[in-house]
Amino acid sequence: MPKLPKRISTALINALGAGVVPRSGLEHLAVGREQELATILQDLEHVAAGGASFRFVVGRYGAGKSFTLQLIRSAAMERGFVVADADITSERRLSGSNGAGVATYRELMHNLATKSRPDGGALATILERWIAAIQTQVAQDTGKKPNDEGFDQHVEDRIREVTQDVSDLVNGFDFATVIIAYWSGYRTGNDDKKEAALRWLRGEFSTKTEAKAALGVRAIIDDDTWYDYIKLFARFVADLDYKGLLIILDEVIHLFKISTTVSRQNNYDKLLAMFNDAMQGKVKYLGTLIGGTPQFLEDPRRGLYSDPAWQRRTAQSRFTTQAGVVDAIAPVIRLEPLQDEHVIELLSRLAALHQDHYEYTWTVTTPELQTFVRALRDRVGAETLLTPGEIVRDFMAVLNVLHQNPNLTLNELINSQSFQTTKPATKGPQVETDNEFAEFTV
Repeated sequence: MPKLPKRISTALINALGAGVVPRSGLEHLAVGREQELATILQDLEHVAAGGASFRFVVGRYGAGKSFTLQLIRSAAMERGFVVADADITSERRLSGSNGAGVATYRELMHNLATKSRPDGGALATILERWIAAIQTQVAQDTGKKPNDEGFDQHVEDRIREVTQDVSDLVNGFDFATVIIAYWSGYRTGNDDKKEAALRWLRGEFSTKTEAKAALGVRAIIDDDTWYDYIKLFARFVADLDYKGLLIILDEVIHLFKISTTVSRQNNYDKLLAMFNDAMQGKVKYLGTLIGGTPQFLEDPRRGLYSDPAWQRRTAQSRFTTQAGVVDAIAPVIRLEPLQDEHVIELLSRLAALHQDHYEYTWTVTTPELQTFVRALRDRVGAETLLTPGEIVRDFMAVLNVLHQNPNLTLNELINSQSFQTTKPATKGPQVETDNEFAEFTV
């Protein structure tokens, strides 16, 4: 494993030690998910060619679902995609009143990221780099300089050529008008107009009257229309020479938790409309990834399987279930448990990361790692509770203890009385929650 910059190793160690998924550096820790990654990267090739994709990435808590989604996020940005991700919560949904739908759109736009702006907030950067590129092209084509008469008109003509591609789509005219307004503010140095355009694009106007007064448009992005604007934005960024737009929606278990049947079904219907758009070729340059748990998908009372239309689209084929094989290009990617050799490789990388970051010389050997994994596997309930996320969190704690207590060895720590057993699984149906982790404490 190569020595990483301190900022990357710090982010990795802090996040993994806290049991959360890092936003950067994941490629240095990725093991055992080559097939899943290859499938989705192939999807991105189809999106870049003007198509669309839609997949579920399903795994129980700690199985590596969010890790896999963040790994794909980084890979997509490296390949020239604009990426936006958001977690579904009780306040952010796909469908709902009082701003629950548009709240998801706002979060996506807030997290809008590119290779040059991987941490989000890339909307203004995308627009200004595009305008600067058009100005450079106009200067080359016409021989005019930015202060020459007629230069701005040439630039505006080029901008209108791009916005014309979206103006004929649903809500496209208002979208194009706002892009032109941003250019106007950029050209005249009117920061208020630029900010008004950005606010509209981020879905922050609450009334049509306010939007019309600021920008002269007759519409706003709201609970009913937010996904239409995602489709517009996908086409727009493709016209700006990005490969397309990838949106990632994680923690959709919160849709499962909606108590009102009608409201829950409305969200499932919205998700179905997004799925059908992609499968039927009604949208271009847009990839969608949905991160969920098996319960969200398969629960017959409240999960997607409660809807016959969803069950028909996402149920595993009897040919794969009977033959015991994996269909890697089905709409649902199910994350299987990592094999022990992959877990050993992951722990070896974590040990090297920890050693380089804290600059010590002792190392954990492969036999010690095998003993550590075997000890976890042998704990009561591990067959149902143990996941990569739990193994990683516990191993980071072990590395911290060993670093601070150099007289200890890993084997001594594992064999000590303070290395507690996993809590046994309770009988009966279980509801997965964010807190259902196996307990291995030192």
